[in-house]
Amino acid sequence: MKKIVLIATLVLKDSREGVLEALTTLHKATHQDDKGCLQYDVHQDIEKENTYVFIETWGSEALLAAHMEKEHYKVYKAFMGDKLKSITLQKLEKIL
Repeated sequence: MKKIVLIATLVLKDSREGVLEALTTLHKATHQDDKGCLQYDVHQDIEKENTYVFIETWGSEALLAAHMEKEHYKVYKAFMGDKLKSITLQKLEKIL
């Protein structure tokens, strides 16, 4: 199985209400409940307001897909839906 690195960049619309709590809940549940989660870090961009970057490492693409089907991820996604201006996903495979 090849490990998958995911970089997800989220840009919010104006409102940040409840976002930190949602990120914290997702982070905690992912580390506790998701098999194959090797890294799941959330960062706030210091130069771009309302921009958050997830850096994730998963044991395989199937394990990443399973994460996206978990209830805690679905709750987070529903909450963030109307708050997002944009989201960019990069799936990477380490070669060196």
